[in-house]
Amino acid sequence: MSKIIAKNPVARHNYSIIETIETGIVLTGTEIKSIRSGKANLKESYATIRNGEVFIHMMHISPYDHGNIHNKDPLRDRKLLLKKSEINRLIGLIKQKGYTLVPISIYFKKNFVKVELGIGKGKKLYDKREDIAKKDAEKKMRKYLK
Repeated sequence: MSKIIAKNPVARHNYSIIETIETGIVLTGTEIKSIRSGKANLKESYATIRNGEVFIHMMHISPYDHGNIHNKDPLRDRKLLLKKSEINRLIGLIKQKGYTLVPISIYFKKNFVKVELGIGKGKKLYDKREDIAKKDAEKKMRKYLK
């Protein structure tokens, strides 16, 4: 059972997601409390690999209301927890032309916060138009079938 906290609305629109990976994330106590109240946003976030470690950038976690001096910067870089073999595999995929790491969603699994990370390739404008046309066609078919 997992409770979704936030989704990246443009991840699947801007990227063709080839594979997804579940990762842990390093957070502070006030960030966890803020996430439990649903104050997280992945809209412009992305992930990179630096010195053999994976980091998520631009993920916004609003400051906790009662956190005062213990609140951290809402847009700080946060470390993602992966095994060394998984990181090495990701490095190999990222070096291929056009692949990138995109955070897709944040959710609770038991009592832990997890990040679903996607390996994606950027879509061209015509690919995005095709996807929109397919969704419209499916929507019309469902409407007529009812």
